[in-house]
Amino acid sequence: MSFREIRPIYTYGRYLKKRFGRRVRKVPVGLSGFTCPNIDGTVAKGGCTFCLNESFSPNLAQNAGRTFLNLQSRENPLLSKQLRELDQQVSTTSRHFRRAYGVDTFLVYFQAFTNTYAPFETLKTLYDRALGYPGVVGLSIGTRSDSVSDETLEYLVELSREHEIWIEYGIQSIYDETLERINRGHDALNVERAIRKAKDAGLKVCGHLIFGLPGEDEKMMLDSARSAYDWGIDSVKYHPLYVVKNTLLANEYRRGEFTPIDFEAYLRVLAKALELKPEKVSVQRLTAGIDDETLLAPAWCGWSKNRMIAELRKGLARYGFAI
Repeated sequence: MSFREIRPIYTYGRYLKKRFGRRVRKVPVGLSGFTCPNIDGTVAKGGCTFCLNESFSPNLAQNAGRTFLNLQSRENPLLSKQLRELDQQVSTTSRHFRRAYGVDTFLVYFQAFTNTYAPFETLKTLYDRALGYPGVVGLSIGTRSDSVSDETLEYLVELSREHEIWIEYGIQSIYDETLERINRGHDALNVERAIRKAKDAGLKVCGHLIFGLPGEDEKMMLDSARSAYDWGIDSVKYHPLYVVKNTLLANEYRRGEFTPIDFEAYLRVLAKALELKPEKVSVQRLTAGIDDETLLAPAWCGWSKNRMIAELRKGLARYGFAI
């Protein structure tokens, strides 16, 4: 990689400030009843190998009798509960952001699990409710490429005419052997088609990439980044793969079948991915971690937020980037 003068990374925060003329924060929410098609048996069981899914798996005896939604659900007995959860989470988090940061403009981020994997009328009710809260100017919908109906996509397009609407797809990798190993339940072509379809419809798309997946080298990771950019994503989240307890990946790690990416290797591939990234693609996340006892490895993914930012700032400066 050639080194140039220090360049600021075009962050999502900068994009939003330019778009709205003020700071905007994402308010994350997670609602009862949502799961994933690779958890409930539609395309696979058990979920992605790195996810802790027990509480959201309809296949476990402990969840017998609990309601989980999918695209074929005829009714939703959880809707009233979901609306209460949505009210409470948005109210609590937006109030905190107002007091702590002086921010009063928000996107509601449907984050946990697959947030289009439910009957259309449920989704419409939840999305409409979210857009009605004070200060909310749009939505960001976290989902999978195999779980967006045409009806839902068309409604998001309709909403986007008056609101800031994003759809977030987990790309993870473009290598089918990797996607199979992590039990993703779809192939790379499925993701490409979903992203291109959303872009053709006029939606803004954020793509999630994971560096350090089992069996992948740096070239494969950068191939995934390059392809994601080529597919037309508007924003990107980069994640290192870390191991948490009680996951299938934890079993692989304990058997010596998986070695997590170290910080210097992650920093190097991240810098190269940033170098490849078109300037217009904003960056929503540079890394991820977890600071509790569930983390098994790598240790650096358990650093405090302040230390992580400091180490990233120092490390990326060596590659010519400023955060």
